[in-house]
Amino acid sequence: MENDHPVQTDDNNSSRCPFFSADSDDYRCDVILVVKRATGTFSLVACLFMLFVIWLLRRYNSLAQKMILSLTVAAFFDSVAYVMGESHPEGTLCDLQAWWLTYFDWSALVWVCLITLNLYLNLVKEIRTEHYEIPYHVVAWGVPLFMSVLPLLNGYYGPAGAWCWITGDRVAWRFGIWYVPLFTLIFLMICCYARIISVANERMQSWLGTFNPERERRKVSLAEEIRPLKWYPSVYLLVSLFPLLNRLHNAVFPGQPVFSLTLLHVLSAPLHGLANALVFGRDTWSQLSNTGFKLALQSRLCDSTRIGEYHPANVRYTVGLESESDDEDNNVLFYSPDMSLKDRGP
Repeated sequence: MENDHPVQTDDNNSSRCPFFSADSDDYRCDVILVVKRATGTFSLVACLFMLFVIWLLRRYNSLAQKMILSLTVAAFFDSVAYVMGESHPEGTLCDLQAWWLTYFDWSALVWVCLITLNLYLNLVKEIRTEHYEIPYHVVAWGVPLFMSVLPLLNGYYGPAGAWCWITGDRVAWRFGIWYVPLFTLIFLMICCYARIISVANERMQSWLGTFNPERERRKVSLAEEIRPLKWYPSVYLLVSLFPLLNRLHNAVFPGQPVFSLTLLHVLSAPLHGLANALVFGRDTWSQLSNTGFKLALQSRLCDSTRIGEYHPANVRYTVGLESESDDEDNNVLFYSPDMSLKDRGP
């Protein structure tokens, strides 16, 4: 998430790359700053592309799609912090960047956890969750606010290398605010997805009897939902591994940064947005062919459909009866608007 090297505080230090205690013309400083800007820019562009695809394909109707949209917004603002110029001196701007990074890194992580939880409740517990949308937003934007404000109120933010974060003399706060919760949540998400996949396989294999198109459609819908989402924990594990190793090295050997670890840190830490875009785009690239793109864009820009006012008369509405085989099928996999789940409440 952030560079981990303690900043040198010598009054005569005029280097723009203080985390190596090097002169301003040291090639390592230029490499670190260029890589940091490049990876942050790639993530920023990837998030913008995701937002465009979501708008183009109207992927914002179901609760799961709305949650992915919110995750993209959080990753976008997180990427902005990584391209906020060079290392800032201690002050208001530095504190703002440090708080910004902490808040939106946490927000993106919480949204990934909530996406996992939502899938678990739908599939394993068979609970309808469309009425959880507001609580999800309260948690996803409220918990990061609490975690990011704590170091700010205690004055622990400051220069921390290529960008600002918790200063190097607050090792316990660095691990307590980010790395310990991060890897704990990643472990829990991996366990959760293992359970989800196990339950999904059991229910797919338990569907016996005559062929039913609706049941087959549910199978396909379930597979499409799980396929991209199950990669989110792996994404966060991969992009957080090198920052963790660099942080551990800095805690054991303070003031002795290693260039290779620092380079891997700034290469991977800003990539949350790009990694999310790759995960999200696994099942959308086929829809973005030349023909598909033109049709989708034409639908968005040239759709002349209008909704008129309807004056109802005395109409009797009835519910169509499902087939007998559907009544006997109690294996519900993943909630969608045209499926019935047990409404067990919060």
